[in-house]
Amino acid sequence: MKIFQRGKRSLFGEILDWMLTPLLLLWPISLALTWLVAQNIAGKPFDRALEYNAQALAKLVVVRNQQVLFPLPAPAREILRADDSDLVYYQVLGARGEFLSGEQDLPLPPQEQKPVNGEVRLREDVMRGEDVRVAYTWIEVDVPGAEPLLVQVAETLEKRKTLATEIVKGVMVPQFVTLPLAVLLVWLALVRGIKPLAQLERRIRARKPDDMSALDESAVPEEVAPLVASINDLLTRLKISLSTQKRFLADAAHQLKTPLAGLRMQADLAQRETDTAELKKSLKQIGSASIRATHTVNQLLALARAETTGRALAQMSVDLVHVVSEAIQDSVPRALEKHIDLGYEGPPLGEAASCVHGNATLLKELVRNLLDNAINYTPAQGQVTARLLTDRFSGVIVLLVEDTGPGIPEAERDQVFEPFYRALGTNVDGSGLGLAIVKEIARQHGASISIDDADRPGHPSPPGLPGTRVTLRFVGRPSA
Repeated sequence: MKIFQRGKRSLFGEILDWMLTPLLLLWPISLALTWLVAQNIAGKPFDRALEYNAQALAKLVVVRNQQVLFPLPAPAREILRADDSDLVYYQVLGARGEFLSGEQDLPLPPQEQKPVNGEVRLREDVMRGEDVRVAYTWIEVDVPGAEPLLVQVAETLEKRKTLATEIVKGVMVPQFVTLPLAVLLVWLALVRGIKPLAQLERRIRARKPDDMSALDESAVPEEVAPLVASINDLLTRLKISLSTQKRFLADAAHQLKTPLAGLRMQADLAQRETDTAELKKSLKQIGSASIRATHTVNQLLALARAETTGRALAQMSVDLVHVVSEAIQDSVPRALEKHIDLGYEGPPLGEAASCVHGNATLLKELVRNLLDNAINYTPAQGQVTARLLTDRFSGVIVLLVEDTGPGIPEAERDQVFEPFYRALGTNVDGSGLGLAIVKEIARQHGASISIDDADRPGHPSPPGLPGTRVTLRFVGRPSA
């Protein structure tokens, strides 16, 4: 039950509902309980008066000549019945049940009750269509074979109801004053209690769009501190993400500036050429520059996809043998063009031990970038080999990509994973994004990556070409 209906959920309204709803529901229950208690309290003095009247009438019973008499003077009878609001009835029955005095139609006590001499009892009954309270007692008389005499005094309940009503009024009328005051105090307490949230909301709204500094946790209540801590954590992650995006855009603009400027220059030169041979040469250079620009754009898109959408792509069981085989088939034309021996060593296609949980598209992008990088830096007549090693018991799958290129100096092996970084001393076209893409995809799949010199037993590297080995370790599915 909600006392206050709103179109939009409000924390203030929810708390107010949960505080006022029980209060307003308990108030009528309190009223009913007060009425019951008031009736009980109001009836006690009148019950004692009834008991006293019954005992007084019992003392008037006398026995003369073995005969029971009840000599009640007329003035005493008038005093007994003198009441402004209630009717009083009495009845005296003799030793053999004969009527001695009072009202003959006054109801008798329940038959299952056993008479006890001198004990006064009370009961509820109906007399002439009205509810009455009855006090009755039995009196034993010294008459042979006589039963105990019954004396009853009954009274209607008007005075009791009047007194109970006055008691309820005395209790409930102050509540009519205090209840609105209590609601007002609850309202003010909630306004004061929720004020820190309003202040926090104003502080957040007053911030500039580029302000990613942490919120002050000391100025908020203890209950709100976890929320502020979560917001600070989100701000930290947003700051890192924005910094990464800004750096990415700056580097991307810098990397695209050179091939685009080259395209424009070659186009200007081609427009000035009149010699057909020179014109074809310029067009060929324009084609090469456009290929480099396209490759750079594709690499930038691959890195952006790996960094931003890799977590949202579907993940499933992926066979690395199938992924590596497809990547090698895609790289065969480039390897043949450069006269490079491109090979694969590993388990056959379809072996369950070579399966990992991940995204097939990103994993294929990872292998393709490793192979492209190796082919780019491997001279003609060189070798590029992709090896896949699996451990059936531990579930570890190792992917090795080896080449016979110039290698990477040990001091630069950590830097080559940074976007747009390229090792010095190499005259190979590239964007410097391949290994950065590989590292990001490996991170998303929980794989470790390392670089060292190629160690090929039985196949020594040419002099001055130590080669490069890139090693990735995946956690696969261990076999039974």
